[in-house]
Amino acid sequence: MTRPYLGAALLLLGLHTGAAQAAAAAPLATIPALDLQRYLGTWYEIARFPNDFQKKCVGDTTATYSLREDGRVAVVNRCRTQDGGAEVAEGVARQRGPAASPKLEVRFAPAILSFLPMVWGDYWVIDLDQGYQLSAVSEPKREYLWILSRTPQVDPAAYEALLGRLRAQGLDTGKLVRTRQGQ
Repeated sequence: MTRPYLGAALLLLGLHTGAAQAAAAAPLATIPALDLQRYLGTWYEIARFPNDFQKKCVGDTTATYSLREDGRVAVVNRCRTQDGGAEVAEGVARQRGPAASPKLEVRFAPAILSFLPMVWGDYWVIDLDQGYQLSAVSEPKREYLWILSRTPQVDPAAYEALLGRLRAQGLDTGKLVRTRQGQ
């Protein structure tokens, strides 16, 4: 590569890296409002950032949300393990702020520990289509990311468009691991 081309390539790489760092430095944006009733039900995990608490999961991962009598949300996360068994985690979520807040907190620790702030994890809906069919969930530090769908498979164009919006928010979509559904 000649020097002018090398210089241009380095400049473009620097601009791209600078834009990604600027997006990551900005606070993570959520959707404007969440209709919790429409969000309830079963969601299929399409992709996620790797994490320790899902290390036994090899596929068929779902999250099911239902309204409890106290107004909170019952959470049941389920996945298939290597031996063909199932891993199930039951928890509870609560909205932070007004009734339409897309910022929730989720707890999988026993209820007796619910007074401890550290047992609650942020669950922020950062992208959601108008039909409540495709969603992205993360948290302020961008360490976790889940892409969820109402169906086990997602239209490739819709998925790619979502990845573009997530990259614009400073999320490293290269870290995403696709979830095997129905295999």
